[in-house]
Amino acid sequence: MTRIYIVRHCEAIGNIKHLFQGTTDLDITELGEKQLVRLEERFKDIHLDRVYSSPLIRTQKTAKAIIGNKNLPLEINQGIIEINGGFLEGKHFSETFGVMPELLDTWLNHPQDFAPKDGEPMTVSYERFWNEVKKIAIENQGKTVALATHGGVMRCLHCRLLHGSIDQLVNTPWTGNTAVSLLEMDDSLNPNLVFYNDVSHLPENLQNNKSKIDNFLKENKQC
Repeated sequence: MTRIYIVRHCEAIGNIKHLFQGTTDLDITELGEKQLVRLEERFKDIHLDRVYSSPLIRTQKTAKAIIGNKNLPLEINQGIIEINGGFLEGKHFSETFGVMPELLDTWLNHPQDFAPKDGEPMTVSYERFWNEVKKIAIENQGKTVALATHGGVMRCLHCRLLHGSIDQLVNTPWTGNTAVSLLEMDDSLNPNLVFYNDVSHLPENLQNNKSKIDNFLKENKQC
């Protein structure tokens, strides 16, 4: 059985500044640094054979916390990067979702149809991340690995494993910063989601639940 820990990055600047981060390479926050201390403690006694990270700063720093004192290299993997938001990249929610009701409706109510101009359609992210996870499982049969990745693609993976269809993305919960999921796969790549979105390593004061687009717009009476 191959075991794959899948971890969302810690809090990054885009989370607190309410920006569409996507593939925009922003650093982590002071809270994010504190989250990583708890994440490193969580993985301290977990055996890992390999650790992969998306190429962005926020995931690389998360991956280094997962590695901790283990004598392992950090392996960069382009296939587990976040969805590319195209024209949305780096822009404040109020500049885009706040003034584009059709875009907001798509994001909130049928996210499977999200396909930003010059970006990556959600349907492509859904398949890309799953294909990369399977590839990693094939390359590491019988081993235990960890991936430091992003909330959008983790949501796609959870949707597939929990519901079997991207049409159920709207009913799939978002992933918190440094949340951990564990996926087991046998040699035939049959998946078993052991647990998901687990932030039990974080006390309440280190959890950030206010960075979601819909929460921000509701709080600012734009949604």
